[in-house]
Amino acid sequence: MERLLDEIEVRVLGCLVEKDLATPEYYPLTLNALTNACNQKSNREPVMLLDDTDVVRALDSLRQKQMAHQSAEGVRAAKYCHNLEGLLRLDPEELAILAELLLRGPQTVGELRNRAERMCPIGELAAVEELLQNLMTRDDPLVMRMPRQPGRKEHRFAHLMAGTPQIDEASALPAEPARLQVTAENDRITKLENQVAALRAELDEVHSQLKAFQAQFE
Repeated sequence: MERLLDEIEVRVLGCLVEKDLATPEYYPLTLNALTNACNQKSNREPVMLLDDTDVVRALDSLRQKQMAHQSAEGVRAAKYCHNLEGLLRLDPEELAILAELLLRGPQTVGELRNRAERMCPIGELAAVEELLQNLMTRDDPLVMRMPRQPGRKEHRFAHLMAGTPQIDEASALPAEPARLQVTAENDRITKLENQVAALRAELDEVHSQLKAFQAQFE
């Protein structure tokens, strides 16, 4: 996606979508309300501690990317809203799924269904899978399915608004015993090589000092 976001922009955008769907009576949001939403300790991963200036910078960047703007509804104070519905042509159910991914990171189908329900009626797991499929198969995909983690039966899904998420290959696949043995041997060899190099450096220093000492009597 061309309009890549940083982590604060992801949080701000996710909060705008969440409040639009979950509490429309309090939407658009003032700067203070938006900052408080970004710093919530529930339904957030990771928990952040942003100040108003962080949020303003993110809003300015999102406005340049056409993802958010200042609402005309603000009279006593400026209010802000997102523009994803029009920009990306998303249904409320798709917005709810995307918002959850923005707010809490990679999640399974079951987690997304349970958590997105607070914003919008989603339906059964099959409906969530269909929504995810729609978000993954767009011309400009918004979601990807991540490799299954060791010990987990289900795949997790992640948003692509900040680019392709980094996948820790070490945790994505269990290490074979042979690989663990090779890694241990390589570490031991490296340690020995470092010790030999240190001893050589000490020996060279001793030789230099000896030559300097002998030169005094020539």
